Amino acid sequence: MWFLGLGLALVALKYFEVGPVAQLTWLWVLSPFALALVWWAWADWSGYTKRKAVERDEARKQERIDRQRSQLGMLGGRSRSKRR
Repeated sequence: MWFLGLGLALVALKYFEVGPVAQLTWLWVLSPFALALVWWAWADWSGYTKRKAVERDEARKQERIDRQRSQLGMLGGRSRSKRR
């Protein structure tokens, strides 16, 4: 996402001819989009994206379990995430 934000900012600065970005070639201005493409390809290939999604799901699941235990008054024991 950082590459996309940087790319959009550079395109806007180049289009409106603001500051030193106006002197850059379009190749340099558009390069963050290529870097974003490479990042997403690597993240999907390496399993990084899936691993982060699973971690978010597990955290949400544990929060839900802890919330339900506290509502039932059963939070006296340690949660699963603290045992690891």
